[in-house]
Amino acid sequence: MSRSIKKGPYIDDKLLAKVARLKAGEKMVINTWSRASSVSPEMIGITLNVHNGRTFTPVLISEEMVGHKLGEFSPTRKFVKHGGKMQRELEQKAKSE
Repeated sequence: MSRSIKKGPYIDDKLLAKVARLKAGEKMVINTWSRASSVSPEMIGITLNVHNGRTFTPVLISEEMVGHKLGEFSPTRKFVKHGGKMQRELEQKAKSE
């Protein structure tokens, strides 16, 4: 379910203040734990370090990201390829050929 239009998109107040300071002239990368915050047009061109539960993932905000949540761009799980032992044997066979 999406957020009410009357309320508007959720953006953390502290994050919005940091973005405003950055636009005013400070040059820095912003660390944020607020994965639920929406990307606003003011953030375009800024690099945010979004916490994924373990580390910070650098995310350069572009126009296509506006309206999405910050957490969408910092995956929390690492994909380990499928297949196991059989897949490794096939890959080794392909390398040797």
